Amino acid sequence: MLTTQELPRWDMTVIYPDMEAPEFEQGFAANIRAVDSLSALFDQHHVAEHTALTVDDALVTAFEEVIARYNEVLEHIETLYTYISCFVDTNSEDTLAQAKLSELMNVYVLLTQLGTRFTAWVGSMDVDALLARSGLARHHEHMLRRAQFRARHLMSSAEEMLASELNISSGMAWGRLHGNMTSQLKVSLDVDGVTKEYPISAVRNMGYSPDRNMRKCAYEAELAAWERVAVPLAASLNSIKNETNVLARKRGWSSALEATLFLNSIDQQTLEAMLEAARESFPDMRRYLKAKARALGLQKLAWYDLQAPIGQSEKSWSFEEAQLFIIEQFGSYSPRLAGLAEQAFNERWIDAEPRPGKIDGAYCAGLRPGESRVLANYSPSYDSVSTLAHELGHAYHNLNMRDRTTLQSGSPMTLAETASIFCETIIRNAALKNASKQEQLAILASSLQNSCMIVVDITSRFLFEQGVFEKRQQRELSVDELKELMLDTQRLTYGDGLDEAALHPYMWAVKGHYYNSDYPYYNYPYMFGLLFGLGLYTRYQQDPEGFKQGYDDLLSLTGMVDAATLAARFGIDIRTKEFWCSSLDNLRKDIDRFEELVKTF
Repeated sequence: MLTTQELPRWDMTVIYPDMEAPEFEQGFAANIRAVDSLSALFDQHHVAEHTALTVDDALVTAFEEVIARYNEVLEHIETLYTYISCFVDTNSEDTLAQAKLSELMNVYVLLTQLGTRFTAWVGSMDVDALLARSGLARHHEHMLRRAQFRARHLMSSAEEMLASELNISSGMAWGRLHGNMTSQLKVSLDVDGVTKEYPISAVRNMGYSPDRNMRKCAYEAELAAWERVAVPLAASLNSIKNETNVLARKRGWSSALEATLFLNSIDQQTLEAMLEAARESFPDMRRYLKAKARALGLQKLAWYDLQAPIGQSEKSWSFEEAQLFIIEQFGSYSPRLAGLAEQAFNERWIDAEPRPGKIDGAYCAGLRPGESRVLANYSPSYDSVSTLAHELGHAYHNLNMRDRTTLQSGSPMTLAETASIFCETIIRNAALKNASKQEQLAILASSLQNSCMIVVDITSRFLFEQGVFEKRQQRELSVDELKELMLDTQRLTYGDGLDEAALHPYMWAVKGHYYNSDYPYYNYPYMFGLLFGLGLYTRYQQDPEGFKQGYDDLLSLTGMVDAATLAARFGIDIRTKEFWCSSLDNLRKDIDRFEELVKTF
């Protein structure tokens, strides 16, 4: 059985033996040549903005050659990017990996410029005529329609080229600064009478400790650590948000939010319906928080109590136990899902060990078509088991997109959480089924804490980011202003569910999502994903066999149709508040059950 010290690290040798191997240098160079060759092909076929293009045989031939080569290059570059990023994310002090990632970013500048040229080219065509004459175009219809629309929101060619070149030393660089600083941040803490330095990820994991004094000490030490790096992180955040504002305005978007709605394949009506339903659920979410406080013997929860386990007999999950449980429960849905999980564990797709230099949190990244890598910071808790299931859901989504081209598989973030929430729900329901009342309480507490974070905390993050974008149009925000804005949104959303004297003023520094210049408002898609996933799970419970017949196909199409069209396949209207309320009803039932369990202890 694996101990904490024996948690697995992922195997990257399926791509190259290591980053110092000649095979890596050869592959890296080959990928750069491929991008240069693609650029030459774009020049050959005059891929750029034109007044109007006649869709004749020559243009169809050129289009099909360009898109086939474009897909091929993108696939190989994405594999190379994931390969290098996996080294950076698990060891930010790996200077070779950092250097190669920086070098690759220069290649991404060229790819971004080629992408802009391609979008402008498509915008110059009669797309309907192209679709009528090319089967390859019809296979990419959704992407072409979106490119045609996006072409209306391009700056001039010279401005777009300049913006992409500057991004590497502006938004992208500020984002890397955040990742590097936070992954290398050390916290001095006294544990069991011994004072030593811990990585910030390990200190944040102490929030799961059953010892309230430990949680409080870790929380206070964490806040002190964020204070030490608050000035450069505030500079980073201010710079990224200003850049996003400027570019949105120059591209003709009414706001950064309007641009991100397009990116996420939904409309304003859908967002407003979802957020309104979320706001209406806040009293219920506060019921959960108050019930958890009672279970812990507290008058009110502090921020550092949010992840506290309830009771002293909570089951400890070794990594091996988590592995066996996930495979078995995925098998209750389908052999294909269980097979994916088994492959991920057996072939070492997972890096589970928390360690210095490794970034906090968890994610799943596609490595090759149908093959992924999962980063986690595992602790022997149900919450970590649930996180593994969640990330393996992303891997299952990637598996179902294996036969799609890169340009067909660009899922918006709103739909990217579909399989992960579904898999997380499978695990939760299975864990509850045979659990004692004490374990049910712990599992529901963990599950509801995650749901509360996504519904309540994500709303606070959305409001915070909206506030930053608005205020940043006038001037930079100081560290104190960012802290106060963060606290304001936490008070507004958590209300009397938390102790206002013990909130988290540095969540803007913690969350790397704020520092992604390519994806502003990297928050509400998580709420969409949770509630859409719960809605799909309800459909599965109503008709298991009928659901299975269409689910894998749905996952394969998330980059090929818009969210509303995809949802309609299962009778879901995402533009109505009623759907979102019905998904939230699942959480209300869990809160009711949780309250009843609390009364028995």
